[in-house]
Amino acid sequence: IEGDTMSPDFIPCEPGVSHLTAAYREPGEYISLDGNSLTSTDLVNLGRGLYKIKLTLEAESKVVQSRELLDTIVKENKVVYGITTGFGKFARTVIPVSKLKELQENLVRSHSAGVGNPLSPERTRMLLALRINVLAKGHSGISLETLHAMIQAFNASCLSFVPEKGTVGASGDLAPLSHLALGLMGEGRMWSPKSGWADAKYVLEAHGLKPISLKPKEGLALINGTQMITSLGAEAVERAQAIARQADIIAALTLEVLKGTTKAFDSDIHSLRPHPGQIEVAQRFRSLLDSDHHPSQIAESHRFCDRVQDAYTMRCCPQVHGVCNDTIQFVQNIINTEINSATDNPMVFAERGETISGGNFHGEYPAKALDFLAIAVHELASISERRIERLCNPSLSELPAFLVNEGGLNSGFMIAHCTAAALVSENKVLCHPSSVDSLSTSAATEDHVSMGGWAARKALRVVEHVEQVLAIELLAACQGIEFLRPLRTTTPLEKVYELVRSVVKPWIKDRFMSPDIEAVHRLLLDQKA
Repeated sequence: IEGDTMSPDFIPCEPGVSHLTAAYREPGEYISLDGNSLTSTDLVNLGRGLYKIKLTLEAESKVVQSRELLDTIVKENKVVYGITTGFGKFARTVIPVSKLKELQENLVRSHSAGVGNPLSPERTRMLLALRINVLAKGHSGISLETLHAMIQAFNASCLSFVPEKGTVGASGDLAPLSHLALGLMGEGRMWSPKSGWADAKYVLEAHGLKPISLKPKEGLALINGTQMITSLGAEAVERAQAIARQADIIAALTLEVLKGTTKAFDSDIHSLRPHPGQIEVAQRFRSLLDSDHHPSQIAESHRFCDRVQDAYTMRCCPQVHGVCNDTIQFVQNIINTEINSATDNPMVFAERGETISGGNFHGEYPAKALDFLAIAVHELASISERRIERLCNPSLSELPAFLVNEGGLNSGFMIAHCTAAALVSENKVLCHPSSVDSLSTSAATEDHVSMGGWAARKALRVVEHVEQVLAIELLAACQGIEFLRPLRTTTPLEKVYELVRSVVKPWIKDRFMSPDIEAVHRLLLDQKA
């Protein structure tokens, strides 16, 4: 049938390499890191390969001062944890000066004990950039030489093989950060756009770089901190923020197709319950739906119907979507604080001339926040799936069953709705908070941990499922519009419809649906809607 074409399939690329990496272009712009001003947005853009890194002069000065204090400690043969002693249970074992380099190398090698698939290049770039930012604060004792070597590796996109599993989130993300450091030492495996996967020493050599040679305390400085939890958390919160905004637009389009009323979004209603997120969502609905500024022929067609109010899945969007927005903002504040926090141990205070052992490596802050994020953003999919049901169910929508003509011969959106239901059900399990668990490790030296690594990974999975469910709702709502033609909706919502139709044609008869869902998911990821 003319116009009934399948969407182009997604860009093929190797497992673990996204379409962003497949199209990698070396950036020309720089972000200056000082350890104090990086944001989650900046970090995600660094992961996407949009910028290179350089240090501010102030950061370089602090790094030098911190290192000078450590060199003095070593020269004076002082006993300081992690510098002249073993680690964890071996904190009371003093190491001779002649073996301090071997101590740091052994630390990185033995702690590189992660398992599972490697982080994608984008996520490894984020991890490396965030560790550089933390070291730039000048409280870790890293040498400027080693930090510059890390920056050169980042700018060349020489990225270590970092397994995604193995951190308990205290004492920091030891296993993943050790794998990150191992590649920089020229051991293990590395990836770059030029070389692909290869032995780390050959990848570095191909880019004219030398493996780093660890000085006293530098191994510990590289691996002790919450950077995996936080970098993955930054991506999760940025994507959550985007899909929360898009959820309002998609729900507004569904409300139009289902011939709902705009009365529930009256500003006076929401001023009586003035949560910021609720007010923001209601305002967004008012800006999209029928008004004097943006009239809707669809709304006009049922203006004098006898329906008094809509189902909760439409009427209560400001209340449900609103608390998601407020939670996302809360989590983003915690993640941005963590991004610019010194989280290793011991901390080096050059101005006081001493090192102090503490517990900034404990990942409870980002772990708890990301558990909250998963619970909150899941609700966007939960309510969306119910709206998909209303679109597909002829007794609720007054539209053809499953949004297709010749039902029976064609099944339409029947199984697309099942997919949405399956994703929502998976999310219910993934929303169980990982941070309520703790298992004692390191012979009871590290007797309470955050499990933040899993909190971050499952938060990302929940966000992805939410994106996919909302992609299905957007497809279904646009298909519903086809049955209301020639009536038109508001100008902003017609623009959304046109954007979807630029990648997915109307559903005239049954066809392979997964590419359509993937194409619209891509639109959401690229924040086109």
